[in-house]
Amino acid sequence: MEIAIIQSKIYEVRGTKVMLDKDLAELYQVTTGNLNKAVKRNIKRFPPDFMFQLTTEEWEALRFQNGIIKKGRGEHTKYLPYAFTEQGLAMLSGVLNSDIAINVNISIMRAFVAIRQGLPQVSNNKELEELKARMKELEEASEETMAAINDLSEDTRKELDDIYLALSELAAKQKKISKPQNPIGYKAIQERREED
Repeated sequence: MEIAIIQSKIYEVRGTKVMLDKDLAELYQVTTGNLNKAVKRNIKRFPPDFMFQLTTEEWEALRFQNGIIKKGRGEHTKYLPYAFTEQGLAMLSGVLNSDIAINVNISIMRAFVAIRQGLPQVSNNKELEELKARMKELEEASEETMAAINDLSEDTRKELDDIYLALSELAAKQKKISKPQNPIGYKAIQERREED
């Protein structure tokens, strides 16, 4: 089962990522009614933080935001859908114990992990290969950038050393100049004679 298909069926309701009973029934290849019957037979496994029924307002908002509105007779649900949180989906795997259910649940758990880790949706192997190639390009560019920064750092250190050396030489010359020297010139000689 492709993770991207599952990710497209994960919605946010009440600040929590959930999947709806009708989408789960489709993935498990059972009817929504049979899925809900199995859940109701094991209702103790599904506290409110694992599964809850949407309100009319939540269902309308979800249908509007995500384009879940389908046209045609019998396309609209008679009852408000149930939403399963990640924990509810894990519990659901114990209730529905078929090979299809096991495989679907593994894919669902991977989809939730991918969303939590912020991984992009990848719908096929070609996109995955393109993503890997792009990651490699970014890593190589990063290495080149680091090498350039190191080169720049070495050049900068050399230039700073040269500046420090030049300043030291200037400071040494300044000390020599600041020592009192005998004045040079005609006026200076006359002033010295007058002092004697």
